[in-house]
Order: sequence, then structure tokens, then C-alpha cells
Amino acid sequence: MSAPRPDAGFSTRAVHLGIDPDPTTGAISPPVFQTSTYLQDAVAQPRNGYEYSRCANPTRDLLHRQLAGLEGGRHAFSTPAGLAAEDLVLRATLRPGGHVVTGTDAYGGTFRLLEQVWGPWGIGTSAVDLTDPAALEARLAELDAGALVWVETPSNPFLQIVDLAACAEVCRRHGARLVVDNTFASPYLQRPLALGADVVVHSATKYLAGHSDSVTGVVVVDDDELAEQIAFLQNAAGQVSGPMDAWLTIRGLKTLAVRMDRHCANAQHLAEWLSSHPAVSAVHYPGLPSHPGHELAARQMDGFGGMVSIQLAGGREAALALAQSTQVFLLAESLGGVESLVVHPGDMTHASVKGTSRAVPEDMVRLSVGIEDVEDLQADLEQALAAR
Repeated sequence: MSAPRPDAGFSTRAVHLGIDPDPTTGAISPPVFQTSTYLQDAVAQPRNGYEYSRCANPTRDLLHRQLAGLEGGRHAFSTPAGLAAEDLVLRATLRPGGHVVTGTDAYGGTFRLLEQVWGPWGIGTSAVDLTDPAALEARLAELDAGALVWVETPSNPFLQIVDLAACAEVCRRHGARLVVDNTFASPYLQRPLALGADVVVHSATKYLAGHSDSVTGVVVVDDDELAEQIAFLQNAAGQVSGPMDAWLTIRGLKTLAVRMDRHCANAQHLAEWLSSHPAVSAVHYPGLPSHPGHELAARQMDGFGGMVSIQLAGGREAALALAQSTQVFLLAESLGGVESLVVHPGDMTHASVKGTSRAVPEDMVRLSVGIEDVEDLQADLEQALAAR
């Protein structure tokens, strides 16, 4: 197994961590073990622990080593989707009567999972402004120990920035666990475990795999006991990623750093340009000095990410017109791939919270800025804004 120096850079570790040329053929790219079962040498004597691919698979195990090393944890798990990763964490950490504190801004699917799936099973949910540690302190003081605090930073779609170290300190004082959805940042830009988080989750479908060709979720922890609980539940409930999705994520992680550099540079350029456009009433991007979380993001992250949300001066109709007038930006849900995407969150990614206090403004459009030439991206948005 390849073992880069402990002080090796992120890209070196992403390319080489746990990956050796195949001993039989010398293949540089690891094989896909597309198998459901394995030959055993005798009754109940599997080779190297491999008996059935729900329990363990060499391709998936390689991904787990790669993920754990990049996030700075000892244990990683990959699941069939990002929401499956969230569900696995909830199963492992909560019992009926438990409570999850979320931010006021988060992925609509997370709210749906908590309130419509877990709510009927006795799990309570409340939302506070997690950009204010005092608000979290006050809420946890009202709850029993054992609550879960669920943070997105940057958040979806307002790109709010939460002080993870401050939240971790508050959680420790109140016996709560801190879970951080690191999807928007990726471990290249932010490593929550080093800032005090207990659990990191990802939709690896997004930046980690990076090519819009797989659906996978990720859980990373550093706690051995919690890892044992997650491992048991993952096997018992069958919440495992398939070998091909694991392999596609391994491939994507190797280029994460170079992709994120381009995502960040393109997003910064577009955010600055859009800030002065007369058709745009607001730009949400932590790389802008005007963003309320800019200074914190500069300290906590190694870049500001590839997501930009804008609000249109012409309201809902202008937002819909923009979303349906772009040519390089593709109208599609998801994010984090090499191609640029545009969505109207209120009717697409956050439709599950429409009509509630968590509804996304109707004048908002979310941009997942890809790695195309930034001049082409700007020209595309310029013509779409003119077409509204």
C-alpha cells in the first residue's frame, strides 16, 4: 500500500494515498472489484476478510483509506448517496426523543430527511442562526445532553459561514455532537475534524467525484467507538456504495485540488463581476469582502469555493428567465462537477421547504461554477441577464 510522507502536500496524498500498482499486472489505476461474493478457502474462512461485498469490497476499502487520510480522520464510510450518509449518522447517534439543531440555511433534502422521515420516529428538529455561537449556546442549554448539531458551511444556498471551532466548543460544553456537511468546501478547502467536529459528511456526488457520473455519500469520523457503531449499521442496513461508484470517486479525488483551484478562481471572478451588474440585487459569495462571513472564511478555509448565489432585481420572473436562458451553464440539479450548472433553488433543490419559514427567495439563482474558460462563463451570464 502506498504511503506518502506524512508532510506530503494534499495533491500528492490524493494521488498516491493507499494506491499501489496492481501486483499482478502492474496497472497504475486500481481495479474495480465488480463482484458480489468471494471464494472462501474453507467454511467460514474468507480470504483477507472478504466474503460478501455488502460487508467489504477492496475498491470501496481503498476509497475509505483515501477519504480518511484527506479529511484527517481514522475511519471513513461510503454510502449510496449523500442523504444515505446523513441517514447513517442519524441512526448511529440518535434514539427516539433525540434532537437535531440545524442552521436556518441548509440543503432542502436534509430538512426533508429530518422532519418528514425522522420526525415521525420521535426525533425533534429546531433551527437557529449558527453564525451566532451565542444562539447555539442558548438553544443547547434548553436541550438534554446528546443533541446533534448539524452544520453546513458554506451553507446551501446562501453561502453562510459558520465558525466551526466556536461551535465545537459550545457543543463540548453541552454534551452535543457536531456534524459538519463539508460538501461545498471539500477537504481541499476545509477540514472540520481538525476544527473540533465529531463527524464529517459529504455528498461525494459533488466535488469529490467531480464529473457528474456517480452518486455516492461519505461519512468520516475519528472516534473508534462511533466508527464501530456506524460500521455495524452500514453492514446491517446495507448502506454501502457500489464498486463502480467507489472507483469513480477514487478517480475524482486524484484531481480534486486542481479542479477546486479552477472552481474557486472562476467563481471569484464571476462574483466580483456580478456584484456590479445592474440586473443583480445581491451576490452571495464568501470571497467577496462584503460577505458577512468573509474574514472567517479566509481564516477557516483555504479558498472560497465554487458556489455563487445571486438575487435578481427583476424578482422571480427574472430569476426563471436567467435559469432558462444560459447555454454554457446547464439547467440541472446537483453541483460540483466540471461543467457549470444553474438552478432555481426555490423550485428545484429546495422545493421541499417551499411555503415554509425556510423557503428560498423566489428571486434567487444558484450557480455551480465549473472549470470552463471564465470568459465564456461571463459571456453566457451576460447574454442570459440581457434576455430576462
